[in-house]
Amino acid sequence: MANHIVLFEPLIPANTGNIARTAAATNSYLHLIRPLGFETDDKHLKRAGLDYWNSVKIVYHDSLDDFMATIPDPQFLYLVSKFAARTYSDVDYSDTDADHYFLFGKETTGLPEPFMRANPEKAVRIPMTDNVRALNLSNCAALVVYEALRQQAFAGLERTHTYDHDKLK
Repeated sequence: MANHIVLFEPLIPANTGNIARTAAATNSYLHLIRPLGFETDDKHLKRAGLDYWNSVKIVYHDSLDDFMATIPDPQFLYLVSKFAARTYSDVDYSDTDADHYFLFGKETTGLPEPFMRANPEKAVRIPMTDNVRALNLSNCAALVVYEALRQQAFAGLERTHTYDHDKLK
């Protein structure tokens, strides 16, 4: 199965571009829930993703409800939010037969409060001080998906890489 990075109404093209690059690097799906705060042909979005766009598996959803209707097993949905009692690294993501969905909120307001209140058992947080409101969205996506991949023994990812010394000359 797969890991899925899900962005609710993302606003900043560079964040989404960086997350697209992470999705390509980790063989994760990237789900974008509309409305988006930018056009998908935005130059900042494309530049942040560099030449990896052809490797990104993107799925678009017209609303949060539309996205929720696509999840085969809601037990594997995780709402990444500062308003959570459980830490993201305390969750077991090791089941490689399941699709794991990591839902991140809008950069300015997070996930809708009524949705969060209806699903507190799905919420996970990244520990941080109270000196900042939130971490950068693309950093959060990378942290969480790589924790899931660590628990999944980095299945399907390159674990070592060697230089071709002849090409370096």
